[in-house]
Amino acid sequence: MKGVLTTKITTWVSATSRIFSGVVLLVLLFVSLVSFKHPKKNVKKSQTMIAVTDTTDAADKQFPSLFNASNYDPSKPYMAQLNPKAVPFVQAYIEKNRRMLEQMKEWGKPYFDLYDRVLRDNDLPVELKYLSVIESHLRSGLTSYAGAVGPWQMMPEEARRWGLKVNSKVDERKDFVKSTAAAAQLLKALYADFGDWLLVIAAYNAGPNRVKSAIKKSGSTDFWVLQAYLPNETRNHVKKFIGTHYLMEGGAGWTTMTAAETNMHKANVAGILQQPMLTNAALAQTAVVAVKGRFKASVIAKTLGMSLSEFQQYNPGFEQLLAQGKPYQLRLPEGKMSLFQQKRSDILQESVQVMLAAQPNIATSANKM
Repeated sequence: MKGVLTTKITTWVSATSRIFSGVVLLVLLFVSLVSFKHPKKNVKKSQTMIAVTDTTDAADKQFPSLFNASNYDPSKPYMAQLNPKAVPFVQAYIEKNRRMLEQMKEWGKPYFDLYDRVLRDNDLPVELKYLSVIESHLRSGLTSYAGAVGPWQMMPEEARRWGLKVNSKVDERKDFVKSTAAAAQLLKALYADFGDWLLVIAAYNAGPNRVKSAIKKSGSTDFWVLQAYLPNETRNHVKKFIGTHYLMEGGAGWTTMTAAETNMHKANVAGILQQPMLTNAALAQTAVVAVKGRFKASVIAKTLGMSLSEFQQYNPGFEQLLAQGKPYQLRLPEGKMSLFQQKRSDILQESVQVMLAAQPNIATSANKM
């Protein structure tokens, strides 16, 4: 009897010990969870979905401008004239995000089509759609720590200001159509304020007051000068927009330039377009086809047995306008047009190779696009 009692007592003590240990573990786990805190953010927007960062001031100094005015050649397309100091960031960005963005071109097409329509209706560059890419990766349900929601990551007060309903029952920031219309109005207001697309992208991320403060502190409205006075997240936000545009469009464009760069480039394009046109008799013997992409005038002329000056007479501003990402109405003598259509794919492939050869630093990355 005594042995049985001893066994029962031992069993009870062992079980009690296990229960006590379990309670202690639960208490410790609870304390650790309560003690955990999310890091706070200094900028109202969340970190963007696509991450390529400049982590040092030296990196920022290596990326002062996308436009080398001292070496500007108006006979070349803008996209082939990235400042060499910009290449490392664009190259790293393409290496890291190429596959994901190329996939997005396919599955995101319905959203991009919607963005194009809304942005055009608001007289805005359709390339601003890439802001939604870096803001949310086109995710309607994304919510940042700061409270920004939706594909355009709008804060509640911004959304309400531009006509969206945001309350406990409905949040129209998640609606692609309505939020895009609201974002378009916000972008128009920012452009009216700054007149510079790079500053608009910066202000969309950090808020207009921060950008105005940076302008005041730097004494400049040039993003590449004032960026030192902006949060690191905002500096990277602008560069990610440029990198996304470059990869998705195959080059730079109006929304990746400062206002000064834009004015200079447009002036050169306008000058080229003022070249003498063909006579009515010559026009009557030509054919026209819409082209878009990275065609090189020199490659087309060589393939068709034309001189470059003759080709440019038929097609003034050819490469300059293609560089904007818009279709060009290519005009050729009727006999040459049939040959162009036959060789079109070969011409485009050779044109791409010529452009990549002009920028060997990004050739490896661009070949993977």
